[in-house]
Amino acid sequence: MATRPNRPATGGARPAGARQSAGARQSADSARPPGARQQAGARQQAGANQPADARRPADAQRPAASPGSPPPALRCAAAAQATEAAGLCVAGVFAAVATVDGRSYQLASGIALTLIAFGTAAMLAAVAVGLARARPWSRIPAAMTQLFVVIAGITLLDGHRPDWGVPALVLAGACTAGLATPASIRALNRRPGGGRPADGRPGSEPPGGARPGR
Repeated sequence: MATRPNRPATGGARPAGARQSAGARQSADSARPPGARQQAGARQQAGANQPADARRPADAQRPAASPGSPPPALRCAAAAQATEAAGLCVAGVFAAVATVDGRSYQLASGIALTLIAFGTAAMLAAVAVGLARARPWSRIPAAMTQLFVVIAGITLLDGHRPDWGVPALVLAGACTAGLATPASIRALNRRPGGGRPADGRPGSEPPGGARPGR
């Protein structure tokens, strides 16, 4: 009659090394003074009673940066745009003074130039606020503004006015560089709703507001 081979029990005795390690830990615990054992037990109990947020690392408890905050390059572009608006305000003040003193070619043209200067300055200031808040609508007006500022700067340099032409070109270059950085492009591609962009990254919704099926 055939006999079945004996199978090793799955829950059998532990190896000799494991038994020796367990015995060493038990002897070490028993060798501790009673006060040390009580303090260790109290620390373990206190750690178990702590909430999950308190046991997290310090880096995990730090609040995440706001996804809508503009990058530094975009803030630099907004500052350059605001400086251009301030320069137009100064030019409007000069035009108004020249009109009042009668140094303008015609009174009507002087008044028109003054109003145009202040109105354009107000629009540039609005675009600067939009850039500072990472509004997508502000990208194209800001880029078009730099084109006109470059033309005006070259015209001023040609008219032997480097004190106005050079700052205009510097501001136009700074604003264009700030708008062209990848961080600024991503920030201005976000939609106010905070959806996902067309390439799948978080920040804006895909074109047409359609969301991919799940």
